[in-house]
Amino acid sequence: MIAAELIKLRSLRATPVTLALAVVVCAGLAYVLGLSAHGIMSEGTERQRDWYDPVFYTFYAVMLGQFGLVVFGVFAAGGEYPSGTIRASLLAMPRRGRFYASKILATGLLAALSAAAAVPATYLASRAGMGGMGSYGAGLDAPGMRAAFVGACLYLPLMCLFALGVATMVRSSAIALGVLMPVLFLGSQGLGNAPKVGTVLQFLPDQAGATIFHLGGRPTDPDYMRDFGPWTGLAILAAWTALSLLGGYLTLRRRDA
Repeated sequence: MIAAELIKLRSLRATPVTLALAVVVCAGLAYVLGLSAHGIMSEGTERQRDWYDPVFYTFYAVMLGQFGLVVFGVFAAGGEYPSGTIRASLLAMPRRGRFYASKILATGLLAALSAAAAVPATYLASRAGMGGMGSYGAGLDAPGMRAAFVGACLYLPLMCLFALGVATMVRSSAIALGVLMPVLFLGSQGLGNAPKVGTVLQFLPDQAGATIFHLGGRPTDPDYMRDFGPWTGLAILAAWTALSLLGGYLTLRRRDA
């Protein structure tokens, strides 16, 4: 059944585009941010250099590059409803729990493969942009760098599966994207660092999970303070993903195709 889901995913035009987009966006933005970091450390003010966080500058691009995998997760589930292929899929596999589990595993596998390419590309591109920074470079031996590297490899597939669960609940790619894009890229990203609003928004899936990218900075950084640690934040994201997938399963089980 997983093989059948992989075949269906490969047949979607959006699959190679979105998976590749995640890699390209992550690497491209990482290089630009690496150049920015180089400028800060070579020409920035003393305060800018004092607050410089090599881990965050290395992996912040993942926060924006996740767009490709979020869209992939949405289309992996929501794309079956407008075309009507969900009916054929359920006829071939009447056990909806098994069908849904296969879709989760197939989507998660492709998302993990994309992340396995995107995260090293992000790191290498950032290092290239930071070239010539000497001790300011973000090597793998920098505090928190390896943990952030592993965390990024987990963050991207979790966000993809979170999107899959949302799309399964609303049974529409357009509606799912209409919900997720403002939350992830306008509300959470834009308002997440506002003092009062951020107290609530810090628990949203992307903001909580992104704490793993801030391991190398000061714990009292006013621009990125959280009420929990990096691995707790990733656990919060995992909990959001589990709830989303559970909601998708309950919707699939109770509603007709």
